[in-house]
Amino acid sequence: MEVLLLAQIRSNTKQSAESFEKAKKVIPGGVTANIKHIAPHPIFMDKGNGSKLYDVDGNEYIDYLLCYGALILGHGHSKVIEAAMNQMKDAGTTIFGTPHRLETTMVEKLISLYPGIEMARFTNSGLEATLLAIRMAMAYTGKPKLAKFEGHYHGGYDQVLLSVNPEEKRAGNREQPNAVPESRGIPDYYLENTIILPFNDLDATEKILRDRAHEISSIIMEPVQGGFIPADQDFIDGLRKLTEELGILLIFDEVKTGFRLALGGAQEIYGIKPDLTALGKVLGGGFPVGAIGGKKEIMEISAPDGGRDILTAGAENANKQDALFHSGTYNGHPTVLASGLATIEVLEQEGIMDEVFANTKLLRNELEKLYERYGIPMQTVGVGTIFNIILAEGSIRNYRDMNKADTALRKELDYELLEHGVYTKPLNRYSMSVAHTEEDIARTIGAHEKAIKTVLQKR
Repeated sequence: MEVLLLAQIRSNTKQSAESFEKAKKVIPGGVTANIKHIAPHPIFMDKGNGSKLYDVDGNEYIDYLLCYGALILGHGHSKVIEAAMNQMKDAGTTIFGTPHRLETTMVEKLISLYPGIEMARFTNSGLEATLLAIRMAMAYTGKPKLAKFEGHYHGGYDQVLLSVNPEEKRAGNREQPNAVPESRGIPDYYLENTIILPFNDLDATEKILRDRAHEISSIIMEPVQGGFIPADQDFIDGLRKLTEELGILLIFDEVKTGFRLALGGAQEIYGIKPDLTALGKVLGGGFPVGAIGGKKEIMEISAPDGGRDILTAGAENANKQDALFHSGTYNGHPTVLASGLATIEVLEQEGIMDEVFANTKLLRNELEKLYERYGIPMQTVGVGTIFNIILAEGSIRNYRDMNKADTALRKELDYELLEHGVYTKPLNRYSMSVAHTEEDIARTIGAHEKAIKTVLQKR
């Protein structure tokens, strides 16, 4: 059946197939990021508009990938395009290479929205933001090791590219998971210095933390795993209490959840103030961006003088070793920040977020009713404007619970949905946007019904 599906995809996306073959000659694997690959070939897109994508063969799709959640206003929102163009026109350049006022404006906005942010700095991606947060935690606490949760993704670099999607036979005990590398080339050093925790299991997590608190600088976590499996309130409350007691910094990776659960992210929903917060995706309005924010006393160690006032201490007396080095030529890019501020301005308009939440709930409810009618065990799992379709019964609370899901059937359905004009990478989560309409939702439900009928007939 999979062979037939792939053949069908090829027949409807011939220009994508040709583009892929051409790309493979000069780009390893034909893609510049492994997550962009799907079999038999990725679909090459040509244009985007609102909730829609158009591929090089002229096929139209309702887009639920939305650049992995970055485009909460949809494709090409007029306010974002206008802000980017006006910024470059008014400034007379694409970038200054110096401080500029938009940096302060954006940080003040983040401080007003995120409970855990008292100061912030910019990076060029969410990956860089999490990397800097880990370095900052180690510098601040003086402890050498990091703890992360099984199933949580924080970027494609050595220290956190562990136990994201581990094979069950290598993952070890559920209460004390093994550190399993997700890639070749990861040094043993990181396996030895990264401690894996079981998500949504407070008792097991507490045992590991108490045993190793003397060496753990911080815990980094997605408060909503993968953007769709939420932490239990009791779990996250208990974790915050434990980390404070044990002198371990708590880092929220809100790259996926920032602005998508609430304007103040997951920390607003949970009522938790993490020590450090990493942001990305939505913050750039479709441009590459990241930010790290947190408590003033922690953030200030990244200042050039290591947290002392240069005006009083004297720059010539500042010891480099007192500071945490952080730099980047494109950090705080003015065009990116102008676009991000325009995005936030739209989201702050009365009723906008409520409408996206309502449409997300409508789509989830209608999908669950549809699958129930056809006798297929299915649940939508998520919070705010993000959810995933899980073909399984029973509670889904962590990575290992996902083993219950019928991923083979889900993949078949996803490929059929591509044929019916609904786009997300197979097995990926759904992200909603301001641009999605009730008409889009109705078409999506209709496409799912067609996909279900086709797959059931083939089986």
